[in-house]
Amino acid sequence: MSLLAVPNVSEGRDQGTIAAIGGAFEAGGARLLDLHVDPDHNRSVYTLSGAPGTLAQALTEGARETAKRVDMGRHTGVHPCVGALDVAPVVHLDDQSRGAAVAEALVAADEIARALDAPVFLYGALGGGRTRAQLREGGLYNLARRLATGALQPDFGPPRIHPTAGAVLVTARPPLVAFNVLLSPAATLEDARAIAARIREGGDEGLPGVRAIGLWLDHERAAQVSFNVERPYDTPLRDVVEAVRRHAPVAGAELVGLAPQAAFAGFPADVPVPGFDPDRHLLERLGR
Repeated sequence: MSLLAVPNVSEGRDQGTIAAIGGAFEAGGARLLDLHVDPDHNRSVYTLSGAPGTLAQALTEGARETAKRVDMGRHTGVHPCVGALDVAPVVHLDDQSRGAAVAEALVAADEIARALDAPVFLYGALGGGRTRAQLREGGLYNLARRLATGALQPDFGPPRIHPTAGAVLVTARPPLVAFNVLLSPAATLEDARAIAARIREGGDEGLPGVRAIGLWLDHERAAQVSFNVERPYDTPLRDVVEAVRRHAPVAGAELVGLAPQAAFAGFPADVPVPGFDPDRHLLERLGR
C-alpha cells in the first residue's frame, strides 16, 4: 500500500530553499513525484509518496527544514497562507487506504507540532469539516488573535503562533485537483474575483466541490482563477473551463501536482496546459 502527501510550502522564489526542503522530504523517507513552483503565489507544492509509517517522518523532516528557511514575517505572495509549511495533507487513493491515511496524518500532525513547537490544526474530515479558508480567514494575524483570545485552540502544539513558521494545517483526504485558469490579457483582477465567486460551490453558478479565488499574477501580467476541485470524479476540469469561458476568454490552464485521469475527460483541446504530461501527472500511471 502506498500513500501520497502534498505539502505546500510558502516559498516559490528561492531555488536553493526549494531544493533543500525537497531534499529534506526525501531524506525523511519519501519519494518526490512532482514539484510545482510558482513565484507569484510564492508557493511550492511537493507531491510525495511512501508507505504507511514513512510519510509522517518525511513531512516532519521537511517541516524542520522549512522552519529554518522560511520566515512568515517576510513572506509576500498572492496565495492565502498561515504557515511556512502551510498545508500537509495525506492522500488516500482508495477506500481501503483511508484508515492508513488518517493514522498517518494524525501522527504527522503530532510530530510536526513537537518538532517545530508550533500549532497544528486539522481541517476537512479530520477537523470536523472546517475548511482551510475558515482557518486562514483574516490571515496569520487574525489566526494569532483567535489563539490569544481562546476563540480557537490548536489540535496539536502550543496555543500560539510560531514567530517565524506560523501554523500548519493537516488532513487526510482523497485526491483533489489544484488547477489554475489564466484569463485573457484584457481581464482584470476584479473580473477574476467575480468569476471565482460565481462558479465556486455556493455561488450563483456553483460547481459541486469547487473552491475558487481570483488572483493577479505580476510575472504573467494577467488575471488568474485558482481552483481546488475537491470532487474531480463528479466535476471534471472541462466543466471548470467552460464555466470560466461563459464570463471571459481563457488563455491557458495549469495543473498543480497530480490528478486522476477522470479529471481530464473531455478536456477542451484548444486550451493549452503547459508542462502537462499524462505519464507524469495522472495518478493511474504512477509506478509504470
